[in-house]
Amino acid sequence: MAKLAVLGGTPVRAEKPWPQWPIHDATDVKLITEVTKSNRWSYDGPVEWKFAEAFAKYQGAKFGMCSANGTIAIQIALEALGIGAYDEVIVPGMTWQATAAACIDVNAIPVLVDVEPDTWCLDLAKVEAAITKKTKAVIVVHLYGCMADLTKLQALCKKHNLLLVEDCAHQHGSFWKGKGVGSFGDMGSFSFQESKTLSCGEGGFNTCKTKEQFDKLYSLRNCGRGYRGDFKFALQGGNCRLTEWQAAILTCALERLDKQVKLRDANAIYLNSLLDQIPGVMTMRRRKEITQQSYFNFTFRLDLPKLKGVTNKQIIPALNAELSTVELFEPPYDPLNNCSLYKPHTKARHNLSTAYWKAIDPKRFKIPVCTDATEKSGLAVHHMLLMGTKKDMDVVANAVAKVVENLEALRGYDPTGPRRKYRGLAK
Repeated sequence: MAKLAVLGGTPVRAEKPWPQWPIHDATDVKLITEVTKSNRWSYDGPVEWKFAEAFAKYQGAKFGMCSANGTIAIQIALEALGIGAYDEVIVPGMTWQATAAACIDVNAIPVLVDVEPDTWCLDLAKVEAAITKKTKAVIVVHLYGCMADLTKLQALCKKHNLLLVEDCAHQHGSFWKGKGVGSFGDMGSFSFQESKTLSCGEGGFNTCKTKEQFDKLYSLRNCGRGYRGDFKFALQGGNCRLTEWQAAILTCALERLDKQVKLRDANAIYLNSLLDQIPGVMTMRRRKEITQQSYFNFTFRLDLPKLKGVTNKQIIPALNAELSTVELFEPPYDPLNNCSLYKPHTKARHNLSTAYWKAIDPKRFKIPVCTDATEKSGLAVHHMLLMGTKKDMDVVANAVAKVVENLEALRGYDPTGPRRKYRGLAK
């Protein structure tokens, strides 16, 4: 039995580098240069709207608009839909903290609901159990490389007269029954942060169904101005705009997106077929309605009873050592009831009343599936790994198999110590 690299053995992959992210080519440089020379650098520039129309069309949305980042995209979606003080908004307990923080920033109450163990997306039975008279909306997060059941979720929201917002920060190029995510809810939001599958460093995007919604979103993201001088829906807004340079990067990246999504999807399907053969490893569920799956992260789970005491705390550093990576594998997001970045009680402006202060305390929610995934059973690896070849996927599966074969050695392994962060995994 080969000795684990983390314990001094030879790695499965020692020298060949993994694909890098983000990427660019000469087309990006050319368009950035043209924008620079144009002296039109921001505020409804032609490149921005060209991209907005193309991306909205790609995702199957009727209207689309760029914004400063994914967090503000969620916030202005809530505001445009009339979500405000003391309204309850159901949010998955496993997501980046911005999904819940955006609710608090419009003075609503995020209600944390547990997720499905095999997708880490909203558990719809628990969503329905969490609905009260104060519930006004559901924010669904299509997380990492999985989708929530959009058909059932739409029906649930219709049954209870709830608004639906799709957080698609991880899902550029994902399709449900042939139609892009972000086009199913009342509004959708996307992130273009550096690590995302469609990126311009920082940036966001909103999709919506009606011209009235579009006008409200526009006013909220453009200092209260009405679209093209029409102030019919002018609202108190801020400067949440995108620059022409960012739009140029996105325009070029969109040309590459579908091909990249298809490559990642094919590699993920193949890698899952290999992992399914390894005892103690469980792959994530892919719903039959998914016609194309995008991946921010590739994820899988550990069958803890079969691993007899070994958890992701030992498996993750062992895998990183076998694949010669700088923390490419990590646990999934911290559950929001115990997240170092989600601390609503640290801002005085959120203290609207004693009742509100108590309602936004994340500690009051029990989300055991989220907790187990982060602390014991879940693994996530950045999508750049899926930009490789089938042989690369064989190497990953071989590394997982080697680690699983050496469980006895790992039981005595203490993974504590200094950690190096791969910057591309930051949200």
